[in-house]
Amino acid sequence: MKARLLGFGTRSTIALTLVSAAGSMMFLWPFLVTPPSGLAHGHDAPFLFAALLPCLIAVLLSEMTGGRMDTKAIAMLGVLSAIGAALRPMGAGTAGLETVFFLLVLGGRVYGPGFGFVLGSTTLFASAVITGGIGPWLPFQMLAASWVGMGAGLLPPARGRREIALLAAYGAASAFAYGMLLNLWFWPFTTGTGNQLSYVAGAPVAENLHRFVLFTLATSMWGWDMGRAITNAVAIVVLGPAVLLTLRRASRRAGFSAPVSFA
Repeated sequence: MKARLLGFGTRSTIALTLVSAAGSMMFLWPFLVTPPSGLAHGHDAPFLFAALLPCLIAVLLSEMTGGRMDTKAIAMLGVLSAIGAALRPMGAGTAGLETVFFLLVLGGRVYGPGFGFVLGSTTLFASAVITGGIGPWLPFQMLAASWVGMGAGLLPPARGRREIALLAAYGAASAFAYGMLLNLWFWPFTTGTGNQLSYVAGAPVAENLHRFVLFTLATSMWGWDMGRAITNAVAIVVLGPAVLLTLRRASRRAGFSAPVSFA
């Protein structure tokens, strides 16, 4: 059986790399600012990157729609984004029960890393519009979800039960990674000073990393992140085979690009 992956050109790859690089700085700035040069503007950094990120995502979308993605691929992107946006309120994040991420994993797996990246952004943006969840956290959510979809498209070849096990394990691991990334955007501003969980501007990377790990363990790891990981794994095991079959059948009939075989 063969599945058709969406092509991803050189210019789009460069654009995606720029988006990911800027996004990485957006998340990791607490570990990078050093006094006196970075400390004065350290608290402005996340908002600067948050303003820059949508512009870079627009460039990426322009490159993809202008080259490798035809109307059928865009239609599939719209359908999956709409389904994901409709699924998200069903979990609403209560106790980490997020019902949208398994679809990002399966979509990225079938249609490739570029499609998975864009699917993550469009799904989270659409769901934010529907639920009224637009705020300073949205660019961070969009980028983290994009990386989840992109990572699924980069997983090694596998089929059958091995593929489902691989995707379930990735879904669980990506849930913890997503939670840690989202913690990073607000951690420096919420824990105050004088305790082991708080961010210390200009402290060594190892010290702030230790504080961040303690913060994650104390706040989200065993509640929100664990619930999200279990939800992802269970959804992929239960619904994954049928959804993968449907998406691959659609991709073959649409003929997005040259066929790519999976072992």
